[in-house]
Amino acid sequence: MSEKAILFDSSRCTACRGCQVACKCWNGLPSTLEKNGNPSTGSYQSPMDLNGDTRLLISFHEEAGGDKGVKWAFGRRSCQHCTDAPCATICPGGALKKDEATGFVSVDESKCIGCRYCSTACPFDVPQYHGDTSKINKCTGCLDRVEQGLAPACVTTCQPQALMFGDREEMLSIARERVDYLHGKGYADAALYGEDEVGGLHVIQVLKHGVEAHGQVVDPQVNPMVGLTQIMKPVTGAVTGLTVAGLAAMFVLGIGYKRDKLAYNPETDDTISVDTGEVVKHGDGQDEETVMEHITENLPGKKGGNR
Repeated sequence: MSEKAILFDSSRCTACRGCQVACKCWNGLPSTLEKNGNPSTGSYQSPMDLNGDTRLLISFHEEAGGDKGVKWAFGRRSCQHCTDAPCATICPGGALKKDEATGFVSVDESKCIGCRYCSTACPFDVPQYHGDTSKINKCTGCLDRVEQGLAPACVTTCQPQALMFGDREEMLSIARERVDYLHGKGYADAALYGEDEVGGLHVIQVLKHGVEAHGQVVDPQVNPMVGLTQIMKPVTGAVTGLTVAGLAAMFVLGIGYKRDKLAYNPETDDTISVDTGEVVKHGDGQDEETVMEHITENLPGKKGGNR
């Protein structure tokens, strides 16, 4: 199976939000009851942002201008399914996983440990959590449908064909042609979004009034923390192994062994055993032995060790 992509064409979108309903129906997600924004300004957008029960929403952006005094710029707010998916990279439990065949990033809530690393790593602020379970929830690209040869639920319900689905290269080709068409109609800011961002997205967008006007992130960047965690993985693995080995050694050595209490006499430069009174060391009172030397110096068979 070749890489797939959802194409969102904002110039065709009527903001009917049928896609939102289809998403909830297919995934068995309840609708949240909330007021739409500030009562003094109002908003047609509902809900105001993604949440644990909403994987997809159409955003409403109003600008002055247009034939009726307002210029609508509808946007699509959902997972972008990045090629270099930082959420999947950073997830320690394997709850987020990129499907190499399609490019979509799936979710397995049973593996989510609620660390919220993915939420921090996502440049689009997409991953959200169920309030009661603290488990991750986001768009999966309807991978369960796609693997059966079907289109994502949101795409199947879009009447004005603002949403399309197919091979990623085909969707990119259609999007380029549409942007060129919009430029020819006088929409100079029309832009293609998703071709290269974060390694290439699997949600391709035609943004009629430009990237910012439709609420998309200009030049999205992956949180540097993601790269740092990958660098630290082998280090922390090695340190963990040494720590376990060290604790085990300390436990074994602690059985039947007690280190002498030492005291330093600055007048004679002698280090003396408090228990026996013998001079253990003459000279600088600072301990020059390493931790490992301290641990192993009294092992059976070691020179000077207890036998």
